[in-house]
Amino acid sequence: STSRQQNQPQGHYGLTSPISLAPPSDKDHIHTQKLIEAMKPFGVFEDQEELYHRTTVLGKLNNFVREWISELAESKNLPPSITEQVGGKIFTFGSYRLGVHTKGSSDIDALCVAPSHVERSDFFQSFFEKLKNQEEVKNLRAIEDAYVPVIKFEFDGIEIDLVFAKLSLPTVSDDLDLRDDSCLKSLDIRCIRSLNGSRVTDEILRLVPNLENFRLTLRAVKLWAKRRGVYSNIMGFLGGVSWAMLVARICQLYPNALASTLVNKFFLIFSKWDWPKPVLLKRLEESFLNLPVWDPRVNPSDRYHVMPIITPAYPQQNSTYNVSVSTRAVMVEEFQRGLEVTDEILKGKSDWSKLFEPLNFFQKYKHYIVLTASAFTEEHHLNWIGLVESKIRVLVGNLERNEFITIAHVQPQSFPGNEVLYKQSGFVSMWFLGLVFKKAESAVKTNVDLTHGIQSFTDTVYRQASALNILKEGMKIEATYVKRKQLHYFLPAGTLQKRKKQRVSDISQNNSGLQCKRSSLGESCSDGSKDRDSRTPSNSSSLNKISKLDISTAETERLFLIWWPNSKSQVSPAEMEATVALRSPGPPADCTIPGYDTVCQLRRCFVQEQHKLSGTLITDPRSASPKQHYSPSSK
Repeated sequence: STSRQQNQPQGHYGLTSPISLAPPSDKDHIHTQKLIEAMKPFGVFEDQEELYHRTTVLGKLNNFVREWISELAESKNLPPSITEQVGGKIFTFGSYRLGVHTKGSSDIDALCVAPSHVERSDFFQSFFEKLKNQEEVKNLRAIEDAYVPVIKFEFDGIEIDLVFAKLSLPTVSDDLDLRDDSCLKSLDIRCIRSLNGSRVTDEILRLVPNLENFRLTLRAVKLWAKRRGVYSNIMGFLGGVSWAMLVARICQLYPNALASTLVNKFFLIFSKWDWPKPVLLKRLEESFLNLPVWDPRVNPSDRYHVMPIITPAYPQQNSTYNVSVSTRAVMVEEFQRGLEVTDEILKGKSDWSKLFEPLNFFQKYKHYIVLTASAFTEEHHLNWIGLVESKIRVLVGNLERNEFITIAHVQPQSFPGNEVLYKQSGFVSMWFLGLVFKKAESAVKTNVDLTHGIQSFTDTVYRQASALNILKEGMKIEATYVKRKQLHYFLPAGTLQKRKKQRVSDISQNNSGLQCKRSSLGESCSDGSKDRDSRTPSNSSSLNKISKLDISTAETERLFLIWWPNSKSQVSPAEMEATVALRSPGPPADCTIPGYDTVCQLRRCFVQEQHKLSGTLITDPRSASPKQHYSPSSK
C-alpha cells in the first residue's frame, strides 16, 4: 500500500488500489452474523411495513409536486403543449437513498427538481401555501435563509426535509440523471448546493464495490458513532454523508470483505490516518463549469481544514468543514478504542455488544462548562436553541485556541432544564462541554481566563439573532463552570453513570475526608466525594442554594479555582494558585432585546474560599456549588 501511494502522481493524495482481494472465510461469515444480532436491539433495521409507508408517502409527494408545477405553468400563461409536459420530480438522498434508514427514524431528505419557469420564490410561497392546505401535512415551516434553504414538514406522519433546485431546462423528465455535470449549467449557488446532496449520494453508491456489505458496515459505524457521541455535523463531528464516505473508502480498499472485517479495518485505517491528508473516493476532476472546488493547492483557506473528507461529485467539497482540532482528537481517540475492541472481538475475547457501549461522557472529564439557553415561550425557545446549537462549534473553537486548553469536547445531546431552572427562566436547554487543560511545566502561578472566548461566542449568537429578527425578551445564554462532582445539580441521577470501582486505598482516603492529588495543570484536585456527589439526585434545594449566592454588580463575572502545578518541590499556596475566569455572557452593546430600555450591567461573583489541609491547598467543598449566571438580566 505504501509503495503504491508513493507511485501515485503528485496531487492525487495517495489514492490506492485495493489493499486486499482475499475472499471471506467461514469465520468472517460467523462474525458478521453475530454483528447483525448485536445491532438488532437498537432498531437499526427497517421493517417492511415502514418501508412501504415511506415509499407511498414519497409517491404522493412526487405527484403533488408535479401537480403544483403544472398549475404554476398555467398561471404563468405557458403554452398548453408545454404545460402538459413540464414534469418535475422528487429525488431522495442521505440515509434513505443510501439504504441505511433505521426503524422508527421517519425523516427523509428529499430534493424537488423543477423546470426553468419555476422560481425559488414560487417554492417558498405558492408551494408552501399549497402544502399548508393539505390535511396530511403537519408542522410546516420554511427556513429560507439557511445555507441550503429548506421546507420542513410532516407528510402523513413522515418527516420531510425538502430542498429545491430549478434546472435550465423547459421540462423535467422522469428519467433525468442528476449525475451529469451539465445539469449544473447556469444555476445559482443555492441550487447547486441543493443538487449536491443527491449527486453525492448517487456517486457514493456507484463507487462502492458491494452495496450489501457497504450498507451493513455503514449501519454498524453509524450506530457506533451515535452511541459514542461523535455523530453530529453541526457540533463539529461527522454527519451521515461523511461517515458514509469513510465507510465507502474502506469498502474500496477491501472489496471482498464482509461487514465484520470492514468494521475492524475501518478503525484500523482511520485510527492511523495521517490527518489532514484528505479522504477521497476518486481523483479530483476538472470541469468546464469552473465552479469552486476543494483544492488546497489553489485555495489557501482549504489548507486549514483539519480532517478533510471530500465529496466525490463535482463540485467537490469538504464535508467536514466544521471539524475542529478538539473534535478530531475526540474522534481519533474513539477510532483507537474501536480498533482495540474489534480486535478483541475477532479474537473471540469479547462480543460485538461491547463496541456499542455508550460513552460515559460525564465521568470522562474533571472540568465542564454548562451552556444554558432559555426563553419564556416554547416557540421562542425552539428558534433560540436552534441558533445556539448551530454556533456551539464557535465556542469550541474559541476555547481550544486558549493556550492552556488541549481539548474542548462538547456532548452533542442537549438536556432539558430541571424544574427549578424552568421556574427561573422558562423553557431551558443545556449542553455540556468537557475540558482538558495542558500540564504545567512549573509551579509558577498561572491564570487561565476563558472570559474572552465565551463572551465572543455569546456576542456572535446575540448579533445573529438580532440580524435574523428572532431575538425576543427572555432569551438568555448562561455559561457555568462546574467540576465533575457538581454535575448532579444539573442532571438527574440516572444520566450520571456510576464510576468504576475505585481502589481500596482511594476509598479509605475518601472516607477520611477530601483527597487531593498532586497532578498537572488541568488535573484539578480530585475530591473523594466524587462518587457520592455523582449519585446525588438533582433537587430543587441544591439549586435554590446556588441561586441565593451573593452577587455584586461589575463589568465581568468570574469563577476562581485552584489547580495543581506539576512540581515535586514544596511551594506556597500563593504560588500554586491558578484561576479560571468565565464571563457572564450578556448581549453586545449594539444588540437590543425587545422589552428592555438598556442592556443591564454584567454581574460578578467570586469564589475564593481556600483552606489548608495537611499543607495542601484545596477548594472548600461548601463553596463548590456551581454558580447560576444571569445574562441578560431584567431591570
